[in-house]
Amino acid sequence: MKTDTQLQHDVLAQLEWEPSIDASQIGVTAKDSVVTLTGSVYNYAAKMTAESVTKGVYGVMGVANDIAVKLPGGLERSDTDIAGAALNVLRWDVAVPDERIKVMVREGWVTLEGEVEWEYQRGHAENDVRNLVGVRGVTSKIVVKSHVKSGDVKQKIEAAFLRSAELDARRVSVQTHDGKVTLRGNVRSWAERDEAQKAAWAAPGVTEVTNCISVTP
Repeated sequence: MKTDTQLQHDVLAQLEWEPSIDASQIGVTAKDSVVTLTGSVYNYAAKMTAESVTKGVYGVMGVANDIAVKLPGGLERSDTDIAGAALNVLRWDVAVPDERIKVMVREGWVTLEGEVEWEYQRGHAENDVRNLVGVRGVTSKIVVKSHVKSGDVKQKIEAAFLRSAELDARRVSVQTHDGKVTLRGNVRSWAERDEAQKAAWAAPGVTEVTNCISVTP
């Protein structure tokens, strides 16, 4: 297992390798395989990218994202402007049923509410808003309520695990009940854990996924 010093070095190197963020503005500390990110970035998308990059580093077992979003003066936008931009970007995304989603903004923090039938629709809505100028954070209260008739959800998810080149299906167990899925097991990286969750959400009829998979490099 990596020492905390090695982990800190690897995360810093990986952040510097990511061209979409300015790693010089981000601080990294590691303790007991948990990485804490500090510093500031100009937009919320960069903050979440930094978190995603960190989770992808081998040996990282947890991430505390304390990066602040500090907008340059010329990029400051009112909550009204942000709400209007959010509604527009959701309308333009064909993957999002925008008529089912409500947008609230307070001090640059966007909250999304509503219902969709698929997890990918919720994901698209979050990503659309995350990339808007002026957004300091996003809270999604969108609920997945699928009306799709599903067959054996458990078998479909397990089959998807077996097809995935990024996931060792032997390490993950699947439990299902009325469209609700619980994943348990032990994997070697956060990327593998996220891949399992993504595969579970893709099954027809899934309305909730609880990811209890632990990460042990």
